[in-house]
Amino acid sequence: MWVWILSVFIFGYANGCLHGSVVAQKISGVNLKETGVKNAGASNAAIVLGKKFGALVAAIDIGKGAVSVLVVRFVAARAGLPEDMIVMLLFLAGVAAIIGHNFPFYMNFDGGKGTATMIGVLLALDWRFGLAGFTLFVIVALVTDFLVLGVLMLYITMLVIAVWLDGYWPMLIAVLLITMAVWKHIENFRRMKDGSEKRVSAVFKKK
Repeated sequence: MWVWILSVFIFGYANGCLHGSVVAQKISGVNLKETGVKNAGASNAAIVLGKKFGALVAAIDIGKGAVSVLVVRFVAARAGLPEDMIVMLLFLAGVAAIIGHNFPFYMNFDGGKGTATMIGVLLALDWRFGLAGFTLFVIVALVTDFLVLGVLMLYITMLVIAVWLDGYWPMLIAVLLITMAVWKHIENFRRMKDGSEKRVSAVFKKK
């Protein structure tokens, strides 16, 4: 069991370290860690480089989250593992990918905030819940004009999936992810309070 856990975590983390922001930097020559809100994620790419680069980074980061879960699902199912263990490994693969995105070793463990990667993880865990979570994310972000409030909907969705599956480890992982998400977005909440947080509407004005 521990071999599976360690292998899945390493795979998920390594996948998560494959940053869309690095691809954007190669193309544009702009280091997203040194400009804008200094975050290696799709939202900062959109703020600094425009919607097209934001979409590129998001697509890569969503993809790696989904691939992390889907590959583990395929391998674990072929290995004939018990269903409850497979579910636990799927959640582990997802959280490992998000950790890899947030704390990549080659960025001195200071990467993005995991939003796009979380979308990919949710869609791979259960596309119905994933689609619902993404819809809530978009609606809340557009209505409030703050991306960070929409992000919270994604993590709440993962908790709902964990409760629906009635698994102890999935629920624990979901709670840990929510805690990490709040911590990673503390600066956003502070900027919201002082009025300096970038609004969603401002991003759409970028070319």
